[in-house]
Amino acid sequence: MATIKGDIEIAMEKCKGCGLCIDVCPQQILAFSKEVNSKGYLYAQKIKDDCTGCSNCATICPDVVITVYRKKII
Repeated sequence: MATIKGDIEIAMEKCKGCGLCIDVCPQQILAFSKEVNSKGYLYAQKIKDDCTGCSNCATICPDVVITVYRKKII
C-alpha cells in the first residue's frame, strides 16, 4: 500500500508571521522562528518532519509563501 509523504518550503523573507499556517496544521509541524526576517517579522518554520502534504498551510497563507510537495512512498 502506497503512502504519501509531504514536505513544505516557506519563503521566510516574505512571511509576515500571521500564524494562520501554524494554527491549521493538523500535524503541528510549524512554529514561529526565534529570529526575525529582514522585515522584522517572526516567520513560520518547519520544526518536525511529519508533514502529510495536506496543504492546509499553503491554502490559508494570505501571502502565498508556502509551497507543498508530495511524494508517493511505496
